[in-house]
Amino acid sequence: ASYITVNISSPNTKNLRQLQGESELDALLGQLKARQAQLADKHGRYVPITLKIAPDLDDAQITNIADALRRHRIDAVIATNTTLARDKVQGIKYGDQQGGLSGAPLFEASTAVVAALAKALQNELPIIAAGGVLNGRQARAKLEAGAKLVQLYSGLVYRGPALVRESVAETRDFA
Repeated sequence: ASYITVNISSPNTKNLRQLQGESELDALLGQLKARQAQLADKHGRYVPITLKIAPDLDDAQITNIADALRRHRIDAVIATNTTLARDKVQGIKYGDQQGGLSGAPLFEASTAVVAALAKALQNELPIIAAGGVLNGRQARAKLEAGAKLVQLYSGLVYRGPALVRESVAETRDFA
């Protein structure tokens, strides 16, 4: 693997998001880093760990997560997974279904988490943005919010490889 993602944010897994709590996260990250070091020694190869978090976090939770990421020297953070919020799809057919919501309704909340993380982390580790990117302009917005990389998911379903080309073109000059 080029890197390992530890997803503590899937709303479809019962109680998983509790791992984003301060004490739970501290314990988890401590164990992960210890195991990472053991495996690096055993295999002579360091594999970075990224932590994937939810978009449904307040500023205090984001600060706590940022502090834990720094404290445990996690390699990167992915912001964000799907949301539980339904305000952007209220009144839309199937808008009240359970589970994580992805795509366009996620963009604003996800980008706000990227910006809050960037402020809290102050470039101490990279932020990988994910969530609602459907065009190149939105990929650029993620970088402007503080991300170093952008992942494309739902947008690929709707736009295909053209989204990749458009995103690269829109962000090519980004410094």
